[in-house]
Order: sequence, then structure tokens, then C-alpha cells
Amino acid sequence: MNDVEQQTAANRAERFFEGALWNSRFIVLLAVVFGLLSAVAIFIAGSVEIVNGILAAIGGGKDTNTHLVASVIGAIDLYLIGVVLLIFSFGIYELFISQIDIGRLNTEVKILEIKSLDELKNRIIKVVIMVLVVTFFKKIIATPYETPLELLYFAISIFAISFGVYFMHKSH
Repeated sequence: MNDVEQQTAANRAERFFEGALWNSRFIVLLAVVFGLLSAVAIFIAGSVEIVNGILAAIGGGKDTNTHLVASVIGAIDLYLIGVVLLIFSFGIYELFISQIDIGRLNTEVKILEIKSLDELKNRIIKVVIMVLVVTFFKKIIATPYETPLELLYFAISIFAISFGVYFMHKSH
């Protein structure tokens, strides 16, 4: 085999390998599809949580208002997790596969403006922080307070959470 034939074979091998490497990005579609399916399942679970809370409130019983509020807060928590999954699915699709052209036609919706993994990570982190805040408040509502010191701790914890959220939003 002469030098030209060896170089041609090497070029073909390189093109094949680079093509295979480039097309391996489509494995991301698994995360996109299962992220979307998970988001749908979580949105349904959040809706069921609210329906169960309403049914329990209609049925009456002890602490129906507290149970209803806890159900609604739990549902909000689930909805926020569903939003995280949607942002993740949209973001990795746009970063690895292609822009979602139909989504770009609607200029009022800004969820598809993710240009890097860092930007995607920052959006997800902000929603996760909100999930943690909502989960915290759900736990606080279910906790009985018996002494003034416990109420003081409750007030301090709410202040600390509010303070953190304030600085999180102040950064932009």
C-alpha cells in the first residue's frame, strides 16, 4: 500500500470515528424522553395530591384546613420538581441536539434561552432552591409548636430562608 492509499484509509477511518462520535450525542434523547415522562408523572402526582386534599377537606375531620394546606404545598413542591425536569429536558435537547424551532416562534416564553451547560445548571439550581423552600414550609406547617422558644425558632428560620431567597434574586 502506498502513501496515498494509507492516507485515504486513515482519512476514512477518521471521518467514520468522528461521525460516530458526533452522532453519539443522540444518546441524550433518552434523558430528554424520560425527563419529559417523569415531568408528566410528577404533574399528575401533584394534581392527585390536591384532589386528595380537597376530598379530605370535604369529608371533614380533624385538622382539615391544615391537611388541605399541606396537600396544596406538597403539590406545589411536585409541580416545581416537574418544572425542573422540563427545563432539564428542553435545555439538554437544545444544547446537544437542536434548537426547538416551534418554541422560538413564541417570543413571550423565555424557557428556551439556554446557551450553555452553566446556564442550564443555574436555572435548575434556582428551581431546586425553591423546591427546598416549599418543602421546608410544608414541614413547618405540620410541626406542632408548644413553647415560645419554638415559635422564635420558626420565625428565625423563615427570616433566614427569606434572606437567602432575597440575595439569590438580587444577584441578577
